[in-house]
Order: sequence, then C-alpha cells, then structure tokens
Amino acid sequence: MELDGKVAVVTGGTRGVGAGIARAFVRAGAEVVVCARRPPEIPLPGIEFMPLDVRDADAAGRLFADLPRVDVLVNNAGGTPHRLLTEAGADRHARVVELNLLAPLTVSLAAHDRLRRARGSIVMIGSVSGGRPSPGTAAYGAAKAGLESLARSMAAEWAPDVRVNTLVVGMVRTERSHLHYGDQDGVAAVGRTVPLGRLAEPSEVGSAAVFLASEAAAYITGASLLVHGGGERPAFLDAATANRTPAVDKES
Repeated sequence: MELDGKVAVVTGGTRGVGAGIARAFVRAGAEVVVCARRPPEIPLPGIEFMPLDVRDADAAGRLFADLPRVDVLVNNAGGTPHRLLTEAGADRHARVVELNLLAPLTVSLAAHDRLRRARGSIVMIGSVSGGRPSPGTAAYGAAKAGLESLARSMAAEWAPDVRVNTLVVGMVRTERSHLHYGDQDGVAAVGRTVPLGRLAEPSEVGSAAVFLASEAAAYITGASLLVHGGGERPAFLDAATANRTPAVDKES
C-alpha cells in the first residue's frame, strides 16, 4: 500500500481523525496537503497546510488550480454540535447538511480535473450515523447517509478515471473525545459497547483510507468500508432475560 510520489489532499486534516489520516498518508510515502479554515495548533511534520473553507467553491477551485498534481482527495471535513431537531430552526440544520454533504461535493468537483489526469481516488469519510437513527445529530446522520449515496453515484459517473469510496467510521478516540463521552472512565465505558472493546484510533482510520487510495484497492470503487470495531451491541440483548437464569450447581 505504498504511495511514494503521490499527492494527497485531506480536508479537515489539522486535528483528530483528519490528522490521523494525514499522518498515515505520510507514512505511506505520499506528499500530503491538509486544508482547513485555521492552521493546526500543533505543527504536523512533513505536511503542508493550505487554508480553505470547504463550502467555498471558488476558493476550492483556486486551491486545486495551484497544485501541480493531485492523486488522492480525502473528504474528511465535517461535524456537528449535539442539537435536537426542535432546538433550532431549519436553517441551522441546513448548515450541518451543507458542511457534511454539499461541501464534499464542492471539493470533489474542484479536484476532478486533477484527479482525472492522475487516474486518482477519492475517499469520503462517512459515519455509522448515516445508517441508524441519530437523535441529537439527525441532520448530520442524514447528510452522512447522503454522502454514501453521492459517492456511489460519483463512482459510476467518473469511472474508470477516478475511483470513489467511503469509509463508514464508528467512534474514534481523539483529543476531543471528552466532549462527547466525558472523562476517561466515560470513554472506556463507551468503548466497552463496541464488540472489539475499545474506540478506534485515528491512525486506524488513516490506514483504511490509505488502503482505499492505494493500488491494493485498484478494483474497488463505489464501495463502503465499515471501520467501526464490529458496530454496536444491540440494546435488546441487554434487556432480554433469557440468559439470566441462575446457574445450577452440578454434582461432580
């Protein structure tokens, strides 16, 4: 899965999952450009930063016009605050959809010509929220569901020149995990709800992104790869009483 000589652009690549993806591409030998509205608080060794609001089509067009080559685009920028549907107007929820669905389309269109020339690859960073109810982040979940659909259609339209795939990511341990799960005990407790017993590390999401961008995945396009540690334990298993019969001692 070496990417020597390739150029990868990672949106939202200055922290968290995005930074983990950027570092993984560096380890694979790629030249990496990360873009976000603000530079990273901690410099990322071997990685170039270019400012970009991913919602701005003109700015995205200028960024890719300034790059001599682009082999990989990772659409990672996104996110949402926790907000119940009735706690905000439609315009607030529309902004979440804009960032998580329309912005990846905007950036992909801006990068298309460069990617076509390189016969490159796009990796969308999706979420398990797109495949299940997401109370408190409903607009985000809807946007991520749409992102998978967009990627499949994009893969069909842009083949064979550009491959497009989605990483469907579960819960990840980042520097901001405490905002979602609380202290270390809370993070550990949430991790125990995952079959593999822990949250993912950003580097593990990065390794999966490198795979999809590499020649090892040359015949993979329009696919969704689950990176969620086995998903979530069904709630009914904890509520059921079928397996709660006290053990009976047997005679030896």
